[in-house]
Amino acid sequence: MKSLNILLVDDDPTALLVLEKGLSLREYPVTTAADGEEALRRIAGECFDVVITDLMMPGIDGIGVLQAVKARSARTEVLLLTASQSLRSAVEAMKNGASDYLQKPVDLGELLIILEKMESFRNMAATAEELREAMDVTEHNAQETISRLEIEVARLASLLEQIREILSDETLDADERIDKVLHDGDERKEG
Repeated sequence: MKSLNILLVDDDPTALLVLEKGLSLREYPVTTAADGEEALRRIAGECFDVVITDLMMPGIDGIGVLQAVKARSARTEVLLLTASQSLRSAVEAMKNGASDYLQKPVDLGELLIILEKMESFRNMAATAEELREAMDVTEHNAQETISRLEIEVARLASLLEQIREILSDETLDADERIDKVLHDGDERKEG
């Protein structure tokens, strides 16, 4: 099954059925709406990856559906279906957030190419997000490791300074200095 969840909206029952069957045969999960009002009800109750809507419908038209979709989820892609006389409206709709438009009658092959590109882009975006999250975790772990190493370096520097003081203590002979360094080192390991 393909990963894009699609809502088809068209007041022409034949066009709706043809697209639904064509996409379902390609294993896309498809929900249909016979007009803009039904589309708004479906959008209110479910999230869709792609909404394919006829531009010219009575009542709530494709622009109304586009606006409702984008108000609910800016990430949802909207494809407009348009007759040649409403091409200018389709271009204007793209300026308002539509992803693309297709002229009616819809060439299923062309629609499938657009959907495959959307699916690839969505997968790349998901992969990029996963990489970003992995980088955040790696960065956090690196910061913790650096903090632990800084503490250990400071502890070892302090220990080295104590050893230098003992070894440079001229009130003790060489054997006493070595014994004191070794004895104090054993106590530091135990403590």
